[in-house]
Amino acid sequence: MSRELIDYFNKQPRLGTLSTADKNGAVNSAFFGSPRMTDERTIVMGCGNNRTLKNLQGNPQACFLVMEPGKSLPEWRGVRIYVRLREADTSGEQYRSVKAAIAEKVGQAAADKMIHAALVFDVLKVRPLVDMGQGWEKSIS
Repeated sequence: MSRELIDYFNKQPRLGTLSTADKNGAVNSAFFGSPRMTDERTIVMGCGNNRTLKNLQGNPQACFLVMEPGKSLPEWRGVRIYVRLREADTSGEQYRSVKAAIAEKVGQAAADKMIHAALVFDVLKVRPLVDMGQGWEKSIS
């Protein structure tokens, strides 16, 4: 399951959002292209100085939703990955590495303008896109 999950999460193109809430519970959901699952327990991504980062600084819990459309609604595939922010680096090796990977795709000027921090998340739980009472859920311990 782990290699399949990592390959699915990292697949391009894909639709992906990260949902966060601030310390008072106000919710935000944003589209992101940079997240990479490096192993079954870790997701790394670049982030601007934006609402998502501010929310995570006050409440480290979040949820990635990754999906791809099918020909009909029952054929859509996807996962919900519940995470906790471990690090938000604005300098150092992790930050430079994330920024360089993004620069390869969008150019250095765009990466310099867009990326304020490298975020590292711990994966807590993985659930299917649609849970029809099948009870499938995987907690990462």
